[in-house]
Amino acid sequence: MSKKPKIRMYSKKGINVPNQSNQEELSIRTLFDLFLTEKSIEGLSERTIYDYNVHFDYLMNFLGEDITNTQCNKELFRSYIAYMLHEKGLSPVTANVRIRTIRAFLRYCYLNDYIDVAIHEHFKPVKTKEDTLESFTPEEIKMLLSKVDEYSYKGFRDRVIIYVLLDTLVRCSELVSIKRKNVDLKAGFITLESNDTKTKKGRSVPISNKTLKLLKEYIGITDDYRSEYLFLTYEGELLSDNTVRRSLAEIGEKAGVNKRVSPHTFRHTGALFYILNGGDPFSLQKILGHSDMSMVRKYIQMTNTDVKKQHNIYSPLNNVFK
Repeated sequence: MSKKPKIRMYSKKGINVPNQSNQEELSIRTLFDLFLTEKSIEGLSERTIYDYNVHFDYLMNFLGEDITNTQCNKELFRSYIAYMLHEKGLSPVTANVRIRTIRAFLRYCYLNDYIDVAIHEHFKPVKTKEDTLESFTPEEIKMLLSKVDEYSYKGFRDRVIIYVLLDTLVRCSELVSIKRKNVDLKAGFITLESNDTKTKKGRSVPISNKTLKLLKEYIGITDDYRSEYLFLTYEGELLSDNTVRRSLAEIGEKAGVNKRVSPHTFRHTGALFYILNGGDPFSLQKILGHSDMSMVRKYIQMTNTDVKKQHNIYSPLNNVFK
């Protein structure tokens, strides 16, 4: 395995850096702080800002030290991509999450004249296999639920969470932000407020009768906490998305499910089951909260077995030989 590239490879001692003496010299750490400030003003969620910081730290670890805007060039960032893929062995999907953050940052620097060259246009997310999203089978969901102790507060809460994730297709950040007042048990809807969604657009998601029954019981149990939020810890504090992720991962380990047991996997699974059960992609798009139908398509990738089952039901020959 080759050694990790050092920042000196990209300094004036190595690759010749274009002369940008007409610009004020600023560290990229300082520029990234300015970038985050602008993103905060735009209304990005705390979770997204946190993720941006994490992704930037990965870049800084690669560089080994802070650099200035005058040292930035496309070769540096292409080397960073190669490092993630070939030395760290990251999957294209993981690498792309970090690449998108860095591209957004460099675009900000270019548009605000901190760098002269549109470096972000010289590297793009790497190609990934189309079928990258995992889904659970019905049997795996039953295995997960069988390992939840519904007679304890935490276990019952986690059971309700699994039902809500699978039934409403909400993101984890949206789940923990749900307020009690947003749950309409009579109409069968949960309202997601605009400040709590990834797209900053509010939406209402329907709830099935099975989930409604559990929610009604859970709301009754947590009434004494006097909290405005729906999902709480045993002490009555607001549940964090990290706690939800850890709890689901622990359930998956107990159940022996050899897939990533996460809120997002339930979202993928729910979207796929929605279509397999006869739902249409347009109402699914609205429930998911996506403005682009291409994103919906990624959520409903089917296995050959899924396609075979659907074909048996909807084969054109069924209209001929009824």
